[in-house]
Amino acid sequence: MSHLASKHSKIESSDLRIHETYRLKYRIGGGGFGDVYLATDVNTNEGVAVKLEHESIDPSLLREEVEVYKSLAGGAGIPTVYWFGRECEYRAMVFELLGPSLEDLFNYCGRDFSLKTVLMIADQLISRLRYIHSKDVIHRDIKPENFLMGTRRNGNCIYVTDLGLAEEYRPTRAPTIAPSDPHLLGTAMFASIAGHMGVEQSRRDDLESLGYILPYFLRGNLPWQKSNAETKEQKYRLMMEMKKSISIDELCGEAPREFGIYMQSIRALQFGDKPYYSYLRKVFKALFVQRRFEYDHVFDWTIKRYMEQEEIQSGE
Repeated sequence: MSHLASKHSKIESSDLRIHETYRLKYRIGGGGFGDVYLATDVNTNEGVAVKLEHESIDPSLLREEVEVYKSLAGGAGIPTVYWFGRECEYRAMVFELLGPSLEDLFNYCGRDFSLKTVLMIADQLISRLRYIHSKDVIHRDIKPENFLMGTRRNGNCIYVTDLGLAEEYRPTRAPTIAPSDPHLLGTAMFASIAGHMGVEQSRRDDLESLGYILPYFLRGNLPWQKSNAETKEQKYRLMMEMKKSISIDELCGEAPREFGIYMQSIRALQFGDKPYYSYLRKVFKALFVQRRFEYDHVFDWTIKRYMEQEEIQSGE
């Protein structure tokens, strides 16, 4: 059994194995809650992803994330976890290898998605949130980086990932009072107002974050991205204040009015209210039909890849 890297270093060897079965190759992502590596199953040569968490992290966020994945298993767009356990000084979760994130694809497309692509994304993401909420789970870190495309026959399916901040949601639980020194939970740019305030979140907060993602994809940025704040804390507070005060028209910019209807519906929800997922999907589907789009799963990046391949072939 090989010894993995120390607490403060990245794993570099390509001959390290997890559970005697999965050979690590190289790092493909990660953040504050662990690094993700590409690995191969030595028996089948199939690619998998491995998320590592150092044993010094207590309580284990990765163990909690695995439990959430188990509770959601079987749903569309939920990655399959193959194995979880300890390897030397690390905890490891081996799970389904996925494709690029929506943020990766947004950058690939020049940070400009068409309305058709955004509407197809919206339809899938509302469905994903409806499913995880039906299992009494809220994500609490909804952002483009946490939605990944599938591979092969699931290449058009958007997957929900990075459930390290997810928690059980009980509709009957009363919302907490905002602390005098709020601590941001989630990612500042897309966090809900409650996430900024450090108070109890509910289903509406995941959908509020999605309500920031959709205009972001259409306009390429959000109004609170540029700030003259001197510190991170000041920047986060300014973001929160802008989210509280901004009008829906200013948030959505030149986007069709359906995006404003979505956000109005979310803002009208109380803490324990069940969102009208079907209604929200119908709002966007009506716009889709009105614009005479075809629901063919041909996203902007699909077209760009095809055109690049055509250029390569024509140059040969």
